[in-house]
Amino acid sequence: MIEMDKRKLSSKIRVVSNHKKAVSCPEKRLRFYTKYANVVSETLRKPLFQRFLNWMIRRENIEKMSVKDIQVRVFPFQKENGKALAGRCNRKGVILLFPKIWRFLQKKARNHGNDDVCFYIKSRARAALIHEILHLKYEDNEHEVRRLTRKYFDMFTHHLNIPTRTMTMLQMSLFKF
Repeated sequence: MIEMDKRKLSSKIRVVSNHKKAVSCPEKRLRFYTKYANVVSETLRKPLFQRFLNWMIRRENIEKMSVKDIQVRVFPFQKENGKALAGRCNRKGVILLFPKIWRFLQKKARNHGNDDVCFYIKSRARAALIHEILHLKYEDNEHEVRRLTRKYFDMFTHHLNIPTRTMTMLQMSLFKF
């Protein structure tokens, strides 16, 4: 059996903000991003999802101790090509999760409603964490990490009894590679 970390995975999840960005951010947007980060943090700590992650980690033979820190960032991170990043991890086991940009979610809320946006945010956070944990084992094999992310995300959401139409739309927006 794999050596289990004495600290629960959920205890490694924390919300982290960049002070410089917080000071320069408009108050309304700061409230939005802070609420977003708190929703993500709560979602990732849910016992059902935590049990699923622990099962996935055991199944994939990922050393649980390799996850050192899970930071839910308050502000988005955009790559040089302008695309937003959902998450990243390093070889030291630090996982960073980033929100979608405000404009994207505003547009989605106008087109689909706040409930769908909230569902999207929670699903994106789960998929991103699954993805980054898999990177701890498969490192630079992005193709395999994406394949397994879809597989495990589908397994988890199957147990939530989400309607097929909703899942198809969600997968199309989450897994655009």
